[in-house]
Amino acid sequence: MLTIRVDDLTDPQTRALIAEHVAAMRAGSPDESCHVLADDALRSPHITVWTAWLDGRIMGMVALAALTGTTAELKSMRTTSAARGTGVGRMLLRHVIDEAASRGVTSLWLETGSDNGFLPARSLYASEGFVECAPFGSYHEDPHSIFMTRATASVA
Repeated sequence: MLTIRVDDLTDPQTRALIAEHVAAMRAGSPDESCHVLADDALRSPHITVWTAWLDGRIMGMVALAALTGTTAELKSMRTTSAARGTGVGRMLLRHVIDEAASRGVTSLWLETGSDNGFLPARSLYASEGFVECAPFGSYHEDPHSIFMTRATASVA
């Protein structure tokens, strides 16, 4: 059974998935358009990382960065190659949406790539209610980025 838990980023499997994610993002985006966070940045007190596990193997990860008291940014969403197409990404996305709502977050934001390699991610986000929007926070217009947002069903 798949379990999702808060991760302290010390497990070698977690660190390997983060390294894979960072390498892939840096390889596919120009430096000025690459907004990926390495594990040291993910250890920030305003960021929570969750990982999905199946039979002792990491299957994916997602992070939530607080922006304000009621807004947050989805960061570092990735599944392992073995988990792609199995629904793990959707489960992680729904988990972070629910967690954000339980924390009083009323809107979620994200930045993702604009090229075809990011199409599966953009399709997943859209299927879960995210819509394209203007840049937010410290982001600016960038032909390599797509910005998306959605409201949560906050219980606060």
